[in-house]
Amino acid sequence: MDTRPIGVFDSGLGGLTAVRELARIMPEEDLVYFGDTGRVPYGGRSREILVKYARQDTAFLRSFHPKAIVIACGTVSTTALDVLRAENDIPIFGVVGPAARAAAHVTRNGRVGLIGTKASIRSGAYERTLAKLRPGLEVTARACPLLVPLVESGRFRPGDIVAETVAGEYLAPLRERGVDTLILGCTHYPLMKAVIGAYMGPDVSLVDVGEQCARWVKRQLELDGLRNQRPGAGRRRYFVSDSAEDFSDLASLFLGEDVHGGVEQIDITAYE
Repeated sequence: MDTRPIGVFDSGLGGLTAVRELARIMPEEDLVYFGDTGRVPYGGRSREILVKYARQDTAFLRSFHPKAIVIACGTVSTTALDVLRAENDIPIFGVVGPAARAAAHVTRNGRVGLIGTKASIRSGAYERTLAKLRPGLEVTARACPLLVPLVESGRFRPGDIVAETVAGEYLAPLRERGVDTLILGCTHYPLMKAVIGAYMGPDVSLVDVGEQCARWVKRQLELDGLRNQRPGAGRRRYFVSDSAEDFSDLASLFLGEDVHGGVEQIDITAYE
């Protein structure tokens, strides 16, 4: 039995989609979450800056002596995963592989859509992974830079005219291509799942990267003998690099539990 916590980080609120699923399927595990809200979004940054941020985020989480770290960020997963794995002696999990495996399995017509940040789409990581898993798949990728700011400002619910309009403009080419599976390639996007699903229609399967990553992490921890088998609920700790109050409002709404007073602001630049 390994009682060390699992560390999770993202550029802001989106990684909570992974935290929610990790807590659901492994309720006994302790989780430490860091949201880099002071530097969100990551999607338009250069690779050099993303690697720097990822190293700092990892260094902060390593101060809790975790047994594994989950990169609950599509952008970092596509640009810095190999770097972090090479520099750390604990398991580092990204979202690309699990989501790509799910999409390759689910698609019926071989047409897969992908939405993500500019950095994620530019990397081509999903396309390369899908090509290895199931050669011949037709992948249509679309960068959606405005979706993360919308989610971070709480504009992700059905009926929000701004969210629905922006999502529709991004998704129109994917619907026209006839994709039957859509990878939500950023952990912020599942928060807009209802809006995206309504536009794409019931015949399109949505692949939630946070959910798929959480399932993969559970499986790998079990194989490596790193699960915490003690009874009872684990502890959840939340840290941000900007306003704790702003994060708490949306986090409480999304997680379905009050995290006010349980979120701490830290200076991420102090970690290297």
